[in-house]
Amino acid sequence: MDEKKKKKLSERLKQKYRLVILNDSSFEEKFSLRLSPGGLLILVGAVTIVMSFLVVSLVAFTPVKEYIPGYGDFSNQKELVRLSIKADSLEYMMKAKDWYVQNINDVLSGNIKADTNMPIGKAPKEVNLKPSKNDSLLRKEIESQDKFSLTLGNKNGGGIGGYFFFSPVKGMVTQSFNMAAAHYGVDVAAKENEFIKASLDGTVVFAGWTASDGYVIQLQHGNNLMSVYKHNSDLTKRVGDHVKAGEPIAIIGNTGESSTSTHLHFELWYNGTPVNPQDYVLF
Repeated sequence: MDEKKKKKLSERLKQKYRLVILNDSSFEEKFSLRLSPGGLLILVGAVTIVMSFLVVSLVAFTPVKEYIPGYGDFSNQKELVRLSIKADSLEYMMKAKDWYVQNINDVLSGNIKADTNMPIGKAPKEVNLKPSKNDSLLRKEIESQDKFSLTLGNKNGGGIGGYFFFSPVKGMVTQSFNMAAAHYGVDVAAKENEFIKASLDGTVVFAGWTASDGYVIQLQHGNNLMSVYKHNSDLTKRVGDHVKAGEPIAIIGNTGESSTSTHLHFELWYNGTPVNPQDYVLF
């Protein structure tokens, strides 16, 4: 029975049919096509394969693929991300410039507010830089709390020579420590967009903008030790953040009125007195 059905199906596929197109008025034959059902299937399959090949070629080798989600040019996507980040940075810088101009207008108009966030810096020589008794007691109390525990391992109180300082940035020292010239740190020139890293474990006690030093960040470490990083282009940490040695805290820059090139001004203060960073840090 199955053989008979197969034979009938084979005969039907081989049977010839003619498609004729006639003129409706004169019945003149204009076009005729003679095909069998099997030939029609072969013709449809061939057309399907050719069309599929053409569509795949069109998508793979022409710019049409950029309009298909997920098949865009990777370089274009990368450029869009870069431009988006750059636009965000420009917007941030414009806000900082507007804030700076507003402060200048306030100074010129006499509408000046007291600045309570005075950074550690150029102290007169006549000032006694040693901490008072109450200040020392307050520091010990804060450092003894778990939340602000900044002790790094040198618990013998024998100076800071036993600490291992992480270099905040690799570069060339362009100006060294000079107490007589009121230059309480070192200037280190490095490439643009280099990350500034914390020299020791510590807590951020100041992170903000000053007209003279640009973006400044200060870290309080254990044993009455503080590090200061000036002239940054941007800050990655906020006041109260706890950081580890070697963790990025800012990006090198050229901000502030006292800066003339891309560099880091780095200071170390021990017991309220500035010390030469080159005695402890290898740049």
